[in-house]
Amino acid sequence: MPSYAVVVDVMLKPEILDPAGQAVLNALPSLGLPPVTTLRIGKHVELSVEAADEPAALEQATKMAEVLLANPVIEDFRVRLG
Repeated sequence: MPSYAVVVDVMLKPEILDPAGQAVLNALPSLGLPPVTTLRIGKHVELSVEAADEPAALEQATKMAEVLLANPVIEDFRVRLG
């Protein structure tokens, strides 16, 4: 069975506060870097999935994201081929 590279990006929902992102946003000017208006921090997960075809690999990764990689109450996720 072939293996497919799949990426799952997980981000807090826009209405959820992001203290880590806020800390980085506030630190930029003190490090001599240009300020930005918004900054959010998330997770980037790379998987190698064995599946019959690309749609099946994406389906498997989506199930993994729904069950384990993301908290659907506070996070959104996006699955794509890597």
